Amino acid sequence: MLRFLAQQTNLTSVVGLSDAVLSEVDHGRQLLYKMIEWFAQNGAAFIIHALVACVILLVGTYVIRALVFSTRKALQKSGRVNVLLESFFCNVTHKIGWIILLMLVLQKLGIEVGPLVAGVGVVGFIVGFACQESLANLAAGVMIALNQPFRVGDFVSAGGVDGSVTELNMMATTLLTPDYKRITVPNKVIWGSSITNFSDTERRRVEIKVGIVYGSDIAKAKRVALDTFRENPLILADPPPAVEVAELGTYSVNLVLRPWSKPSDYWNVHFSSTVAINDAFVRNGIQIAFPEQIVRLRNDAPAPSLACDGDRT
Repeated sequence: MLRFLAQQTNLTSVVGLSDAVLSEVDHGRQLLYKMIEWFAQNGAAFIIHALVACVILLVGTYVIRALVFSTRKALQKSGRVNVLLESFFCNVTHKIGWIILLMLVLQKLGIEVGPLVAGVGVVGFIVGFACQESLANLAAGVMIALNQPFRVGDFVSAGGVDGSVTELNMMATTLLTPDYKRITVPNKVIWGSSITNFSDTERRRVEIKVGIVYGSDIAKAKRVALDTFRENPLILADPPPAVEVAELGTYSVNLVLRPWSKPSDYWNVHFSSTVAINDAFVRNGIQIAFPEQIVRLRNDAPAPSLACDGDRT
């Protein structure tokens, strides 16, 4: 009896499975018939539209390339646009061209682009709201590209960092510090602070401060310093270096020494001149001052009592 029930159950499962398979096959057959019927009615038009869309895509690709090439040549010919701004305009032209081309292709294939554009607009609004910092850096990058406060290779002080510009893009600027630290600063930080470009001029002034003791021959000290500057080939003769008394300090007469050099020679001139001035002053008997304090002891003052109140009788 149990064996008979098991056989009946297996038979029922097989029959149910067969019915399901036949139902799926019938559904697929109906779908295939509909596709064949649609292709018979619209196939010729669809093929024509698809071929036209391929032609539009192919021609549009070459048009976009030609447009980007023409944009780059026009910007280079103007001579007023740097590499960063040129790359930005070319990328914008390329992307806008592809957006227009894809919209034409989709429209030719019978796809409504209106809802797609609306959806892209909504998504763009959400992404823009979520990426406010990136958009701020992009806007700052555009302003840097338009105003060109510095170029790749310049030594600048920007965003609280001093270094040579090694890379510049629309989002951030990479600086290499004198101690070879590579620091990437967002463009928003750079454009929102003061920018000092040390390489954008033909010369740069070096300033060295030194104090000499009171009673020294100031005229001699100035003459020795100027002679020392003339011996340094890295120091420019025009404008001439200057040596003047900056202030009368507490311990010294403070001189300010101001030679001029090329921006690339600034630190070499600063370091070599500091050593040379020290050696020249020592050779010529000019004493460099240092903090000094004189303490006088009076012998006629009464000696303080060391006895405590408890020891007195």
